[in-house]
Amino acid sequence: MFDDLRFSTSLGSDNHSGVHPRVMEALLAANRGHAHAYGMDELCELTAREFKRIFGPEAEAQYVFTGTAANVLSASGLVRSFEAVVCSEVAHLHLDECGAPEKFLGGKLWTIKSPDGRIQPEQIAEVLQRQGDQHFAQPRLVSLTQPTELGVCYSLEELHAWRKFTREKNLMLHLDGARLCNAAVNLGCTLREMTAEIGVDVVSFGGTKNGLMGAEAVILFSPKAKENFKFYRKQAMQLSSKTRFLAAQFHAYLHGDLWLEIAQHVTATAKDLSQRLEEFPEIRVEFPVQSNALFVRLPKPWTSPLREKFFFYVWDPEINLCRWMISFDWREETTERLISALREVKKCFPVK
Repeated sequence: MFDDLRFSTSLGSDNHSGVHPRVMEALLAANRGHAHAYGMDELCELTAREFKRIFGPEAEAQYVFTGTAANVLSASGLVRSFEAVVCSEVAHLHLDECGAPEKFLGGKLWTIKSPDGRIQPEQIAEVLQRQGDQHFAQPRLVSLTQPTELGVCYSLEELHAWRKFTREKNLMLHLDGARLCNAAVNLGCTLREMTAEIGVDVVSFGGTKNGLMGAEAVILFSPKAKENFKFYRKQAMQLSSKTRFLAAQFHAYLHGDLWLEIAQHVTATAKDLSQRLEEFPEIRVEFPVQSNALFVRLPKPWTSPLREKFFFYVWDPEINLCRWMISFDWREETTERLISALREVKKCFPVK
């Protein structure tokens, strides 16, 4: 049916890839007979056990369709209209949600400068000086992106420091974990060690960027985060009737540790590609490669011809900083094709 369409490998986003075969198999397996709706079926119960196995017994996973919904609903029961969310100035929550947090929470985003996407507790001292001042939006939730939008990971020590600080200041803690599994592989820790054992209140847990089809999860840990979440989700039009098809995908992702297999593959591939780029002194890798993202400064004449073969985004046009994202279906031969394309571009467009 779609034989005439062109499906090529992309560096643009891990959203550009298809669905992992094992996830697709799980969808087909779930597509039999009838089952209770709205999460009251056996498959949802089995998947709930998988979340608890990996994240800890207190973890309660709720499904939504988009990462935007996961991020906004994570804060829905924690932030009132006169309160604020503190996050990095390059956080997805701030730059890429089209104002959804402000619209649906009614609160404010306080953004903090961060060269690599990480922010530190001492940076928000100024914001906290006016706690209790009725003229000032009250900080309530700290949102950390793990790994950051620039592919850099917070260490476990940094996360523990944030939890200690937020408890002292009566703040809640959220992890935007669209690519959380990649961070766990980079840090050599379990997902539980990076969430429940830190003491985070809520996590946006990515699925779609990791081989699932339109499935995301909000993992609730603290009683406050769990309170009334189901009502906020319903009001936000994110309650799926045929929930088994979202649960089936996460069951395939978690059971048998497919999440770990994918994360190991994409992070190792990104680091290998970074090393292969040493062949090209004209290219500079801007940030440490700690996830499936590479931020590379390309010679401007190379950009257009290279994008004809591998699509990617120019992150910062002023310095021609480009973002390359590795997806689960990237293979060694794909790396070879990219390196060959770079050699060809270099030959045609030599940089003096």
